[in-house]
Amino acid sequence: MGFKTQIRFLHKWLGLISGLIVFIISITGCIFCFHDEIKDITRKEWRLVEPENRAFLPPSTLQENAKKIVPDFNASMVAYYGKNRSAIVYTYSGEESQYLYFNPYNGKFLKSENPKTDFFIIVEYIHLYLLLPDYIGKHIIGGATIIFILLLISGIIQWWPKKRSDIKRSLTIKWSAKWRRVNYDWHNTSGFYISLIALILAITGLTFTYEWVGDGIYKSFNFGGDKAAETKLPSIDNTKFKANSITAIDRAFVQTMKLKPESEMLFVMIPQQKGDIVSTGAYPHTLRYDHQSNYYFHPESGKLIEKQLFEDKSLGLQVVEMNYGIHTGQILDLPGKILAFIVSLFAATLPVTGFVIWYGRNYKKKKT
Repeated sequence: MGFKTQIRFLHKWLGLISGLIVFIISITGCIFCFHDEIKDITRKEWRLVEPENRAFLPPSTLQENAKKIVPDFNASMVAYYGKNRSAIVYTYSGEESQYLYFNPYNGKFLKSENPKTDFFIIVEYIHLYLLLPDYIGKHIIGGATIIFILLLISGIIQWWPKKRSDIKRSLTIKWSAKWRRVNYDWHNTSGFYISLIALILAITGLTFTYEWVGDGIYKSFNFGGDKAAETKLPSIDNTKFKANSITAIDRAFVQTMKLKPESEMLFVMIPQQKGDIVSTGAYPHTLRYDHQSNYYFHPESGKLIEKQLFEDKSLGLQVVEMNYGIHTGQILDLPGKILAFIVSLFAATLPVTGFVIWYGRNYKKKKT
């Protein structure tokens, strides 16, 4: 059995084993690509606000407003998404969560969302866990993603033409041929064209399942280093603790705004227990979760303890923190999302066209 024959055998059975899962991952990825744009159209009444020439209300005010609406829930984070966007107070009670939307200028309550019933969050959970318990679903998704990476590599090996004169033929689809030949050409050529971007999407996707992938990316770009040490939160000597310290989170919010006035989006994490600190994050672009700078404040006084500006972070940590943006295409704004959507859509066709090739060959054998 020659090398390419062995690769073909491996490619076939890995594809049959993982095909359905790869199809689900790819389709849900397509749907999720434009979730912000779709929600801005379908939910603009509570996602968008009229921008005003004044400062946002402090997080404590929104936190208190949220407490009036869901008194049994605790606020864990207040996020400001931009001058023309609502602020969200993220609340929880046990395993239940509520996202409360407010006008950041006047504190008017706009909408409450239950993430368990939100369409796009359900799509995201299918993409990440197949709606199974996370400790089970993530390993099924992770295993299928690893197999998909092997399929991309083995597919390129099979596609690679023996002669230079065959390259042009390998890069085109013979549309005038019978449908089985068109299907075969589509499987080969589309797989080749999307292979590099699909490989990047697959590897960045694995970081959501396996921490060692993110550690590997960190060390690859840093030529070593300790990711845990660089991302370790500062510790404090806090003998007294008052949960949800209003003064501290407001001071942290104001200082973050002063330290990063050009930021379009920021969040404030609210301490929940003894030893927690107030942490904030500032992002240069709305609805883009990359290039963030992080600040850490004392939960009692609101005094700045430590800061991690994006430009001061190591290259490895910068790349790791860009992972979500790379995976979703957000890093390149709308063109990036379009590219991620197209590659995900084409990736979804590969298990289908591959199955048709396998079924056709086996059907012919049985028929003869």
